[in-house]
Amino acid sequence: MSLPPDLPALHATHAGIWLAKGGEVRSVSRGEAIARAAESPHLLLNAPMVGGRLGTPDLSGLDLLELFAFVHPARFSVPTVSGLARAVGLEPPAGEEEAALMLARIADTLLGRMGENDWHEREGAWTVNRALARAGWPWAPLAGARLPTPGKMERSLFTRLPEWEEGAGPAPPRTVHVDEDEALKRLDAFTGKGAERREGQRAMATAVAPAFAPRKAERQPNVLLANAGTGIGKTLAYLAPSTLWAEKSGGTVWVSTYTKALQRQLDAEGARIEPDPVRRKKRIVVRKGRENYCCLLNLEDAMQGGFAGRAAVLAQLVARWAAYTKDGDMVGGDLPGWLPSLFRRAGATALTDRRGECVYAGCAHYRKCFIERAERAGREADLVIANHALVLIGAARGRPDAPSRIVFDEGHHLFDAADSTFAAALTGREAIELRRWIIGPEGKHRGRRRGLQARLMDLASYDEAGNEAISKIVEAAQSLNSDGWLGRVQEGDPWGPLEKFFAAIRAMTYARAKASDAGYGLETELADPDAPLVEAAASAHEAMEALAQPMAALTRRLEAVLEDAPDWLDSQARARVEGAINSLGWRREQVAGWSAMLGRIGGPADPDFVDWLACHRVEGRDYDIGMHRHWLDPTRPLAKAVIEPSHSVIVTSATLKTTEGWDEAEARTGADHLEVAARHFEAKSPFDYAGNTQVLVVNDLGRDNLPALAGAYARLIEAAGGGTLGLFTAIKRLRSVHARIADRLARAGLPLFAQHVDPIDTGTLIDMFRDDPKASLLGTDALRDGVDVPGESLRLVVMERIPWPRPTVLHGARRLAGGGSEYDDKVVRAKLAQAYGRLVRRAGDGGHFVLLSAASPSRLMTAFPEGVSVERVPLEEAVRRVADRRIITDNARQDA
Repeated sequence: MSLPPDLPALHATHAGIWLAKGGEVRSVSRGEAIARAAESPHLLLNAPMVGGRLGTPDLSGLDLLELFAFVHPARFSVPTVSGLARAVGLEPPAGEEEAALMLARIADTLLGRMGENDWHEREGAWTVNRALARAGWPWAPLAGARLPTPGKMERSLFTRLPEWEEGAGPAPPRTVHVDEDEALKRLDAFTGKGAERREGQRAMATAVAPAFAPRKAERQPNVLLANAGTGIGKTLAYLAPSTLWAEKSGGTVWVSTYTKALQRQLDAEGARIEPDPVRRKKRIVVRKGRENYCCLLNLEDAMQGGFAGRAAVLAQLVARWAAYTKDGDMVGGDLPGWLPSLFRRAGATALTDRRGECVYAGCAHYRKCFIERAERAGREADLVIANHALVLIGAARGRPDAPSRIVFDEGHHLFDAADSTFAAALTGREAIELRRWIIGPEGKHRGRRRGLQARLMDLASYDEAGNEAISKIVEAAQSLNSDGWLGRVQEGDPWGPLEKFFAAIRAMTYARAKASDAGYGLETELADPDAPLVEAAASAHEAMEALAQPMAALTRRLEAVLEDAPDWLDSQARARVEGAINSLGWRREQVAGWSAMLGRIGGPADPDFVDWLACHRVEGRDYDIGMHRHWLDPTRPLAKAVIEPSHSVIVTSATLKTTEGWDEAEARTGADHLEVAARHFEAKSPFDYAGNTQVLVVNDLGRDNLPALAGAYARLIEAAGGGTLGLFTAIKRLRSVHARIADRLARAGLPLFAQHVDPIDTGTLIDMFRDDPKASLLGTDALRDGVDVPGESLRLVVMERIPWPRPTVLHGARRLAGGGSEYDDKVVRAKLAQAYGRLVRRAGDGGHFVLLSAASPSRLMTAFPEGVSVERVPLEEAVRRVADRRIITDNARQDA
């Protein structure tokens, strides 16, 4: 059974708009395309993106990506016509007209897959499709015609998921040493016979091995800082001794990353470590924060009517995925990153536990919970692949499962990770979130959310003192700001102590701050506060203290319940009490931090911290107000809470060591706060940077000439034939350049994607860029260090100007403490080195790094590898050199 022959397809890019029907295709105007799409449903691929091309964001139709997610849940495809064609086994189209015709072929193939006997994702499809039909999913009738009614009722998602098993818990790791020769043998096993012998990789493996020796004294860990140049194979170099120690000791090594891309890469290396997929699942576990995983209780609520309209369709497609997912990770896992973006803000985040409202064993799905399964699997694993945030938060909160042997890959980001982890912010959004966590829904709010009293109702019924403490917490939470707080503050009519505090912050910030045109909002340092702010802070401090006391009392009561172990405390009740203590502990820390911040206002400043007030704005309107506190040097708590309690810590990166030597690496990783000296290792990259790359500084562009800037980007991308990563320091300029050049490039067959423009997540944009050698990608800081695109798909990096640090209160304080302009130069050189590093990811890579700023100081050019040519040239010359390299590369490829 094929598609109805009269079903049209709509394909729109920056190059034009095409309608295909009955095997024929024609180019149409934007107005006709919008009219035709409004008259009848069309086949589309990525409706939000097509709608953006047409200028109608609410475009709807038969989206092939939704059908793919239904037919092949937990399977990824690049969300382009070429990517989806390959994913279903078809030859990619050669041009835009073929792409329009290809949409029907892809739809036929996907619908036909449902009739094949070897369709592995058949179970549950019929039941989910019936629910999708009730939600108005346009594909439901076509899918229903191809799905035979099952002979018996299909098992529901919640009966199909396996249960995790409770164990006794791991024993402490045995005291062992990792021999250097053993580490090299393990490395050889990982790389395989006939593999290229990398001396830098072998040297690093032997340097890492001693880090797993027993530490000599408490709070004196074995620390290794390893600067491993791109291409030496550092991943396997540290995994070889890590897995050896884990096997010999029975312990667990945590490998921590900063980007999701590296986390996925490490997970993919698991096949080298353990070829058997069953054993690999036990030995290697990926861990993320709780907010990344699908919450089955929230999903059930969404499936049973909690979501309506398009959100209900999303819930059912997520249910299809949940039945086949590897681990339930919705953010960077096997849920395609493009799926939530198809539904815009239709509720994907509501399917996770982002507010800490888990009821643990009180949940009907507790024994099948993805989060609990991951936590338990991690306790028994040899390797846990995590991220810096999870590792740092776990250690900071003194969790019993905090890691003791850690490898921090992408270690140059440790400073930023610590800065986020150990910071505090008392803002309106944070405070109202706490109110909702305690009180639950108020007024006309609907949904599954429940307050503290409802979550602990059955436990509190057994304990009068605990119930009284809960009542006092709820009463004290009434002093927190409530719905509509921002409007009341702006209108001068705040309610309660917290809203009056935010009103005082707003008044003082507006009085002292300088307006910014970059969209960052207003901020001012907390110095010499005025009388209204001091008075409001004192009242807010009293409110926090009134909240903290019953929270502490409730914690004591819950701990007493565990100690006394009454008759009703079975294993599930114990788990609920332990979970309540953990979540309450996190909120108590938050309240204690806020109380300390409020107590500082009007008193002496603490030299260890930087405090400031801010009004966060977008398009000239406030959306949040509050007070912020950061450590002046966040590596101090990093060293104290994370590194010192550990036994082994390896910090590695390709840009860990700077031109200033190891001092900067020690300062940025916390190593200089340790009692014991860290060891150092360095292996330079084997790549010929000087021979394969060149840095060009364009010296004839005006600083604020947007038309000239856009023209420069267009000419450089055309000269390179695509394969360009364009980096911007401001979203406004990125959008302006994209709007000026996207159509021009598309007509030349050069697709252009952009962060903050295309309605799709950054990870998927990178996948789309990587998939097409003619594509280019524009982005901001998130792309400077998060793009790993080897080969010809990335052959040109263009930066529109020097990435000077934003002049914030926090940066100003650190700049003053770090040597003034020298501190700025260090920050910029690190950013330039990371951006340049996108060019060469493997042997044979190369290209140009172009700075479109004549005002690029020569002292910053030491950011690039030794020997790399840095030349100041006119734009015309830069375009010529980029084009010449493209010609040489194309000729070499043809000769090969």
